Amino acid sequence: MSLTLTAGDLTIHRIIEQETTFLPGQELFPSLTADVLAENRAWMKQAKAIDDSDTLILCFQSYIVKTPHHTILIDSCIGNDKPRPTRPKWNMKTDDTYMRGLKAAGVSVDDIDYVMCTHLHVDHVGWNTRLDNGRWVPTFPKARYVFAKGEYDYWTEQHAKAAVPPFGDSVLPIVEARKAEIVSNDFSIGDHARILPTPGHTPGHVAFTFGRGKDDAVFSGDLMHSPLQTRYPDMSPKFDVDPAQAAVTRRSFLDRYCDTDTLCCTAHFPSPSAGKIRRRGDAFSCEMVSG
Repeated sequence: MSLTLTAGDLTIHRIIEQETTFLPGQELFPSLTADVLAENRAWMKQAKAIDDSDTLILCFQSYIVKTPHHTILIDSCIGNDKPRPTRPKWNMKTDDTYMRGLKAAGVSVDDIDYVMCTHLHVDHVGWNTRLDNGRWVPTFPKARYVFAKGEYDYWTEQHAKAAVPPFGDSVLPIVEARKAEIVSNDFSIGDHARILPTPGHTPGHVAFTFGRGKDDAVFSGDLMHSPLQTRYPDMSPKFDVDPAQAAVTRRSFLDRYCDTDTLCCTAHFPSPSAGKIRRRGDAFSCEMVSG
């Protein structure tokens, strides 16, 4: 599935691989109390962010950003043929949903100039590679793949201690194919794409900002997983490597973009997944756009 948004001189396509139930709210967010869940259940259900059994609904997707100069893919989602035994919905997938989404957006794998990963978790790198005669090869053969150095170094160290399958099948083959750009935080692509460091979920997690001279759009990766976190910025999921740092980063990010025209494109909020950050008392909300 592909949905289209615009911001400044950018055209943005959402390529949805899955939009599905994930984990119970109180399992994903250890600090989520029954009382807070009850207070927020109605609007969360209306937003299709939670189901009748209090299980969170998450979107797993990539964004394609067309600037006047480049076609850039943000986070390559889950992927096919990848052994992911702990996640049955992701394990050894063979469906054509993602490729149909690209086609619906009018994009082929040869059209992508850059693949930019906010971080290197399993559901953000999967389509970096595809299986070809038993080998993992770059899915986007003409693209340069952008990995933040802090993130790449962290997972290199982890992988040396014990195999990290997504790193082994979806990152290292890119490096071996000499398609990787291991970049510092001052990296930019022309006058349209920049890195915004957002550590906490992982040590080297970054967001990407786009726009000439200002941030017309920002891609927040796993800085936030659910719109509930805009109301409660200190609420970190169990997957954050440094929950305290993630909470500080999240509030700083929300403050930065609050009451601006920047389109915040989230990785996992339910459709339409993108909106404008607005102040709500001591916290925030994300006013979704249609798309």
